[in-house]
Amino acid sequence: MNPPGLLRQFLRYGAAGALAFGIDLAALYLLLAYAGLHYLLAAAIAYALGIVCNYQLAIRWVFDFRRLPHWQHEFVLYVMVGVVGLGLNLLVIGLLVDQAGVPVLAAKMAASAAIMLFNFGARKLLLFT
Repeated sequence: MNPPGLLRQFLRYGAAGALAFGIDLAALYLLLAYAGLHYLLAAAIAYALGIVCNYQLAIRWVFDFRRLPHWQHEFVLYVMVGVVGLGLNLLVIGLLVDQAGVPVLAAKMAASAAIMLFNFGARKLLLFT
């Protein structure tokens, strides 16, 4: 049995998000362990890689309707929502690492869980309804 519209989209968004998060987390680890980048810069770069993956999955598998006729405009809005999500992500990571002493990868996981609902809602509202 297929779940109805919004639930199906949310479940698929969650699956797509999990894959994008895997790419994001792996990139973060590699940038920290092998490139020696500052954790916030590494988190920003890794997040950007996740956005590209998430966008591709969203337009091909998650959302049935696309509001904007040109993919370039759609991608710009998608990234703009992602930039807000990135800001929230970096804020949460920074607070958890600097204020609470949480390890970077654990802080990243907590931040991502919190940001997922924001990203889904904003993208659904702005782009895919």
